[in-house]
Amino acid sequence: LAVEHRTGRVDLGVVEFEPGVTAARHSHHGEELVYVTEGLLEYQLEGKPPVTLKAGDVLFIPHGTPHAVKNVGTGKAAELATYIVEKGKPLLVLSE
Repeated sequence: LAVEHRTGRVDLGVVEFEPGVTAARHSHHGEELVYVTEGLLEYQLEGKPPVTLKAGDVLFIPHGTPHAVKNVGTGKAAELATYIVEKGKPLLVLSE
């Protein structure tokens, strides 16, 4: 789901991770709000210690913060991700 506004957009989606899968280090041109719907996900935000979240937990990722996420559980994991992104900018930027 995506909703456009004159200064930006809001994208909402479910992201699923099989056991052991890692999403490469990346950032966004806006904020991300994560709501874990199942499993265990470990988030590594630049400059912060890793944090492991379970179903029902929420994480706010500030604009432009490089981060990675890994399914550290034994089963499937999933999150409902809400992105508030600058207009005309890509949703995701891979980090080096």
